[in-house]
Amino acid sequence: MWKSIPDGGPERVVALADGVYAIALTLLVLDLSVAPGLDPAQYRKALGGLLPDLGAYALSVAVLGGFWRDHRRLFRTVRQVDGQVIVLSLLGLAAAALLPFPTRLLSDYGDEPASVVVYAAAVAALGAAHLALAVVLAGRPWLRGGVPDPQARLHALDLGVTVLVFLVTVPLALVTGPAAMWWWLVLVPAKYAVGRRARPAH
Repeated sequence: MWKSIPDGGPERVVALADGVYAIALTLLVLDLSVAPGLDPAQYRKALGGLLPDLGAYALSVAVLGGFWRDHRRLFRTVRQVDGQVIVLSLLGLAAAALLPFPTRLLSDYGDEPASVVVYAAAVAALGAAHLALAVVLAGRPWLRGGVPDPQARLHALDLGVTVLVFLVTVPLALVTGPAAMWWWLVLVPAKYAVGRRARPAH
């Protein structure tokens, strides 16, 4: 059985998360480029060829930005961390640091179902680590100085919806192919509904 032993404040964990997310976002930008020395026709063609890269970039910026915000939100009331919180945070950061790779697959081989499967699995893993972290923190009020988090259930629900949507994409992509990516749009109304439920609690 895991014993929760406070191991200092959350400042280093939060600072590490900020750094990892910043580096992951920077790596996404490095994949955007146009070769020098092109004539006008080649230049226009190269710009058109950047559209899949820009789409994958925008998607991953939204994903990483959302999880970075969620991570900071989870630690907003945390005063102490223990070993399990640190491990779950590191697992989530490992998944976040990995995201530029499936993003590259999605931009270069977006017509391959395997690319959609790898991307969806990576985001689901990131969301699962955050969801586990949210559940652990909600069940250990002593890490928050005894202060309850009225938003804990809604945070867990929000993360759970994200994990579910991306997990469903895995078998869906194997059946329908890259069109399964349209399923991700379900997150827009779902997150809006959860956000509306959160407002009265503020």
